[in-house]
Amino acid sequence: MGFRFLELVRPFMSILPEVTAPERKVTFQHKVLWTATTLLIFLVCSQVPLYGIMSSDSSDPLYWMRVILASNRGTLMELGITPIVTSGMIMQLLAGAQLVEVDFSLKDDRALFGAAQKIFALVIALGQATVYVLTGLYGSPSSLGPGVCLLLILQLVAAALIVILLDELLTKGYGLGSGISLFIATNICESIIWKAFSPNTINTGRGPEFEGAVIALFHLLFTWNDKSRALKEAFYRERLPNVMNLLATVAVFAVVIYLQGFRVEIPIKSAKMRGQRATYPVKLFYTSNMPIMLESALTSNVFLFSQMLASRFPDNLFVRLLGVWEPLEESTQLSAVSGLSYYISAPHSVRAALSDPFHTVVYIAFITTTCAVFSKLWIEVSGSGPRDVAKQLKDQSMTLAGHRDASIYKELKRVIPTAAAFGGATLGLLSVVADLMGALGSGTGILMATTIIYGYFELGVKENAGLDAAGLNDLLF
Repeated sequence: MGFRFLELVRPFMSILPEVTAPERKVTFQHKVLWTATTLLIFLVCSQVPLYGIMSSDSSDPLYWMRVILASNRGTLMELGITPIVTSGMIMQLLAGAQLVEVDFSLKDDRALFGAAQKIFALVIALGQATVYVLTGLYGSPSSLGPGVCLLLILQLVAAALIVILLDELLTKGYGLGSGISLFIATNICESIIWKAFSPNTINTGRGPEFEGAVIALFHLLFTWNDKSRALKEAFYRERLPNVMNLLATVAVFAVVIYLQGFRVEIPIKSAKMRGQRATYPVKLFYTSNMPIMLESALTSNVFLFSQMLASRFPDNLFVRLLGVWEPLEESTQLSAVSGLSYYISAPHSVRAALSDPFHTVVYIAFITTTCAVFSKLWIEVSGSGPRDVAKQLKDQSMTLAGHRDASIYKELKRVIPTAAAFGGATLGLLSVVADLMGALGSGTGILMATTIIYGYFELGVKENAGLDAAGLNDLLF
């Protein structure tokens, strides 16, 4: 069944656009250049508006997903990385559950699997684009006309194809890391920097105020006679980013970087070459940011489904149990006020958490449990579980120091699932703390950005091991 499914992809491989693998090793400097070029293309697409839209001022049903999916409303990056991430996760789950048989040691199977992911991503992009246009996200379809509707769908699918090819360009070895991680981190960092230094002014009822926390700090200090009151306003103002939010962001970033160093090092030795020893590190964040990404995708889809149902069947009991949505103060954006959607959404301040402690307890239990479960599931479907690692060590003629070959799996099973579950739960708790502290860019966003940036740092060190530390820091920072 599995191979028959993959064979169905073969006729499409000749017409699918593809980035060929480099014929020779790409130097570190060229990888940095290709990565920067890829990032520039993504940023340009994030600012180019879709041609033909009439309006995008209504409530955004995907508001909660924008940060983690590198999406920008009303632009070519409307879909962000949603198609490629969804396609990749589903195909990995199918392969991990052996519903799709694939042997990744065979070049032909890898090519077929990659082509299947690409086709599936384009199909998802087509489906999402059609739903967005026909549900009136850009204006009434009858007002737009069939020609403009078709043009909007084609623009979104073409943009999705660009994202797929940019990601493939980096993963094939031309650049550093993957396009998905690069786009997520860039989107989150852009949001944080904008909220810190935005020169835009917003009228909150007390006159125009600068949106950026740092800009507002200096503006208040220079324009208010009472400097202590100005500092208090800059640090604790409501509705707009403040200096405490910025400090909380820096604190969370530092804590995550610190925790990245926590690991269990399992001593291993060569079964063939006597005296050759090494260590196999099992990090606290063994599955990196995958648990928090999966949890965010799950809750965001619940929010999307709940909002769509609430707009059509507001008085239905099941729909109200799923979530009741009301506009935020002085905004068209909807927020859950009761139901399941409310209890799985984060309280965004200590005051909000204390005003409804039951909501806070339920949310903490939900996010820590979900992240731990997703983390344990991911190691099984992604090929990084104890059985897979034991097989890799055996294939490389490596064994655990002080253990018999038969006990390798038992020892790894004792360490890896525990690290995965505990690391996932820790990420969930950090996300809660970051949200309660009011960190810019949301707790989930900061955690994802930090783990991705740290991964790029490690990758840069590995790729450029020949350079001295000072030169490497200059290149990376």
